[in-house]
Amino acid sequence: MEGKIEAAASMADAGTRLDVFVARHAGLSRSEAARRIETGEILVDGTRRKPSFTLRPGMRVHGAWAEGSRELEPAACGIELTVLFEDPWIALIDKPAGLVVHPGAGNSTHTLVNALLARYPSIRDVGDPARPGIVHRLDKLTSGVMVVALTADAHAALSAAFKAHRHTREYLAVCHGQLRGASGTIETFMERNPKDRKRMTSRTEEGRRAVTHWEVLRRWQDFSLVRLRLETGRTHQIRVHLSEQGNPLAGDPVYGGRRGARSLADPVLRQAVSGLGRQMLHACLLGITHPATGEPMVFTSPLPADMEAFIAVLDAHDRRG
Repeated sequence: MEGKIEAAASMADAGTRLDVFVARHAGLSRSEAARRIETGEILVDGTRRKPSFTLRPGMRVHGAWAEGSRELEPAACGIELTVLFEDPWIALIDKPAGLVVHPGAGNSTHTLVNALLARYPSIRDVGDPARPGIVHRLDKLTSGVMVVALTADAHAALSAAFKAHRHTREYLAVCHGQLRGASGTIETFMERNPKDRKRMTSRTEEGRRAVTHWEVLRRWQDFSLVRLRLETGRTHQIRVHLSEQGNPLAGDPVYGGRRGARSLADPVLRQAVSGLGRQMLHACLLGITHPATGEPMVFTSPLPADMEAFIAVLDAHDRRG
């Protein structure tokens, strides 16, 4: 037996979350609706969206699924984690590059969520059933510090704080070329790239406001080490902002880093960049207000070995030059 939905958002549905709309129109629980949306079985105007996506009048919500093929809740999996801090309310994790934050298409197990469920079984009912405990994300190939909520109250407080940007997020990145000046701010709008829905773009006059503050820490002949602070936290924000101003992250497989590698004249640098395997982006600092005590807290993560090794290559290259 097949379940399906084919419905258009009305004026009364303006601002309604997608998972709420689907639950109402398809006779599903909200958690089941969220799972169907996450797996791509339910689309909005042919495009995959998040359960939290808010609808506008006229948008078409459609999809079909086999009854009984319900997506299972994430399973616990014994993956080693580097825990920077934990108490009854929160845990701070130093996420390695290559670890996906939560299950999704193509990544159903061996994610951070699966590891968290093994270490903190009680978080299964904290927040979204498909991503329990998660209040913010890092890209799969970005490393660094993340906070996880261990209780429902902590999840609500942290989610509200992240939505209002009441936190500090700083990153270290190695990018191609030289940025103009010692520091600055990139402020744009961001939205899905109309030519590739898996990518974002800041070359738009609409979408969501995105603000990145940057400071150059070191310069090499062909690269720069930059500290970045996010005022907003849009998908791929740093990667898009640097790439679209002509300074893609070294090793970025999506936003121009590899094209930058091919343009390098020096074969040693070309080989070093081509062998990186991920963008040189690390979430080095996270400042939050503790959701239970109200205490300001700052957590840091040291540069991972692959970024240190790449910086050593750049140092050696410039000394030879």
